Amino acid sequence: MGNVLPPRRLTLDQVAERAGVSRSVASRVLNNAPHVSRAKRDAVERAVRDLGFVANSKARALATSQSGVAALVISRQDPSILADPFYAQVIVGISAALEEGDLHLLLCLAESERGRARVEKLLRSGAVDGVMMMALHEDDPLIKVADKTSTPVVFGGRPGGTPPQWYVDIDNVAGARAATEHLLSRGRRGIVTITGPLDTEVGQARYRGYREALLLAGLQARTPETGDFTEASGAAAMRRLLANQPDLDAVFAANDNMAAGALRALRDAGRSVPEDVSVVGFDDLAVAENAQPALTTVHQPIRELGTEMARMLVACIGGRNPSPILLPSHLVVRSST
Repeated sequence: MGNVLPPRRLTLDQVAERAGVSRSVASRVLNNAPHVSRAKRDAVERAVRDLGFVANSKARALATSQSGVAALVISRQDPSILADPFYAQVIVGISAALEEGDLHLLLCLAESERGRARVEKLLRSGAVDGVMMMALHEDDPLIKVADKTSTPVVFGGRPGGTPPQWYVDIDNVAGARAATEHLLSRGRRGIVTITGPLDTEVGQARYRGYREALLLAGLQARTPETGDFTEASGAAAMRRLLANQPDLDAVFAANDNMAAGALRALRDAGRSVPEDVSVVGFDDLAVAENAQPALTTVHQPIRELGTEMARMLVACIGGRNPSPILLPSHLVVRSST
């Protein structure tokens, strides 16, 4: 009898590690919550038996995941945005990471007042364990919604103003600076830019990188034109630039869709690329590789952005406090420069 040991008071993390699952999955099994696969439930129960884990009231109070659902909230209203290659890759990355944590994905579009009200109701009801938010503008009401909830919220891209506690972003300033420095290295001096919406952090950051590169080269930044990240807006902005600054010899567009629109407008105006005008985009989407000519662009790890957002959210749901992540970008040189 002297060799019999009492059950050890172990931690939830140790049970999760022994079972080979995330902390949130172990938490849901111990609380008999839904949305856990049979295999993972069996693994956790086996780990509990093997370790002699005893769940007490305090351990149960630490369990934060009850619904098995995580939401991706995009501050846009047009459902066609989900077909955009950028968001498609983000969603693929998110889905893979949530599957590891046995969480289901709920998609929400919330630019309208009605859409935001649905998100608030969702958070108040406890129907989701955590939320990821993207495409927020400065003073977006969703920022206040996030501030008021006790549900973990991870931002994809920093919203304007004070950085939130949890976010995953791309180094947009460095990427835009590299794009502009590349144009300068090609001997271009009349470099213009088509910015994204300047009431977004991503629009401001890429514009800032463009200006920094010109400042370091001793050049004055030219008056920009602004688009909304669509191809049509890039074409319209390029036409305005040609009308107002006909001596331009290079364009940095803040994303590939707008760069593709700029290429179309330049072709329509009889300007040859890259002989007359060099063009650089940002994203490295399929549209860049398939453009005529193929588009030099800044590669950002879009799928990894989604994966890291979801992993960060799973960590938050599990009671941890992860640090913000800034993912690197790099230039991909093609025929447009």
